[in-house]
Amino acid sequence: QVLLGESGGGLVQTGDSLRLSCAPSGGAISRRAVGWFRQAAGKEREFVAAISWWGTITKYADSLKGRFTISRDNAKNSVFLQMNSLKPEDTAVYYCAASPIIGPAVVPATEEGYDFWGQGTQVTVSS
Repeated sequence: QVLLGESGGGLVQTGDSLRLSCAPSGGAISRRAVGWFRQAAGKEREFVAAISWWGTITKYADSLKGRFTISRDNAKNSVFLQMNSLKPEDTAVYYCAASPIIGPAVVPATEEGYDFWGQGTQVTVSS
């Protein structure tokens, strides 16, 4: 069992940056792929980015490439999402999730690839 917690959300203005963090309060994510997803009000949850065990493989939603960067520090058992040039349409609750499969090449890009989820952190971008 892995219990995840997100932090770093908040209220920012268009063009600002935020860095979200994901760390487990129980269990470890250092040997699992970790993904970020987001859910805007009234919309379905969507994939944002994912990173492999060693951090050598990353995947991004096409619409977010170039603005968002996922990274990890396994020594700190943490994964990060750097979000730059934020837009009002980035407003959502952001969730991190860990894969139940331990493996260096596992990098799911869908919700079905993850079993352990955090409670989410709100990101609001004002225009």
